[in-house]
Amino acid sequence: MIRRLQPNPPALRRIIGADPPRSDGSAVSTSRLEVGRVGRAHGTRGEVAVTLVTDRVERVAPGAVLWAGERRLEVVSSRPHQGRFLVHFAGLADRSSAEALHGVVLTADALEDADTLWIHELVGAEVVAAADGARLGTVTAVEANPASDLLVLDGGGLVPLTFLVSAEAGRLVVDPPAGLLD
Repeated sequence: MIRRLQPNPPALRRIIGADPPRSDGSAVSTSRLEVGRVGRAHGTRGEVAVTLVTDRVERVAPGAVLWAGERRLEVVSSRPHQGRFLVHFAGLADRSSAEALHGVVLTADALEDADTLWIHELVGAEVVAAADGARLGTVTAVEANPASDLLVLDGGGLVPLTFLVSAEAGRLVVDPPAGLLD
C-alpha cells in the first residue's frame, strides 16, 4: 500500500510510493513503477476493475498511459467504484478483450514532482546519523507499518521514517532516539 508519511513534518517532502512486493517475488523496475492490478472485467463494453497501489489517482485519469508488461494502455475513462476504479482502456471494445487483462500488473513511468520523495529513490540510499554523521547502513527496502513506514537497513536495522531529518540524492539523514539501532 502506498501512503503518505503522517504526520508530515513541515521540513520534509512528502513520502509516497511504498508498493507491496509483487506476488511472484520479482523486483520493481526503476524505470516503471507498479501502480495497480487489473481485476475482473466489468460489463460488456471493455471496462475493467483496477485496484490502485498508489494514492495518485491521476494514474487512471483520461489520457494517462499505463503499461501491462510491454503493452501500452491509454485510459479513455475511469470512475471510482467500491474502493477500486472502473477503467476503460483504448482498444478494449468488449468483455472478452477486457477479461484478457485479468490479473495483470499495471506499471507507469515515475512522476516528476520536485516536492515529493519517492520510495524507489530511498532504496539504495546511504543512511547517516544526524548527531555525528555515523553511517548506519544502506536502505534495502521500505516496509509499510501503521505508525510510520520503516527504512529497512542492510544490517537488519529498522528506522521509522518519522526520524528522517533530510534527504538528498543517495543520502538520508536520520535522528533516531538513543538505543533504537543497538
